[in-house]
Amino acid sequence: MTTLQIGDKAPEIIAKNQSGEIIKLSDFSGKKVILYFYPKDNTPGCTTEACNFRDNYQSLVQDGFEVLGVSIDSEQSHQKFISKFDLPFNLLADENQKIVNDYGVWVEKNMYGRKYMGTARTTFVIDEQGIIQHIVKKVDNKNASQQIRDLVTKD
Repeated sequence: MTTLQIGDKAPEIIAKNQSGEIIKLSDFSGKKVILYFYPKDNTPGCTTEACNFRDNYQSLVQDGFEVLGVSIDSEQSHQKFISKFDLPFNLLADENQKIVNDYGVWVEKNMYGRKYMGTARTTFVIDEQGIIQHIVKKVDNKNASQQIRDLVTKD
């Protein structure tokens, strides 16, 4: 498993978004990127987090950020999730789990004594040169965008 750290070059991403378009992290060179990994479309915590980014999207864009969500769900699942909650940003389909592995967020989880593999909710803040500036491992779903702002303003 990859253990990325602040100061590392963010691994390149090449994935399809909800519309089947190929999105690359390098497409956002010159912009700050909020790359957030979440376990599953249409689940309570993931919906809360996505809607927080939605509600604050315009101000994030004004501050020079682009928001990209990543889960192992399919393009079709992402389409439904975006449509249902009117999400204004791209969700990347990582069905082969390459991105979650590259970023070290595909981990063993434990629920009610049952162990399984899943995505650890994690957010990476990547600067204009593609360098990881912040890694949020304890995401506050209801305040995810404010959590990012608080970190960035400390810099």
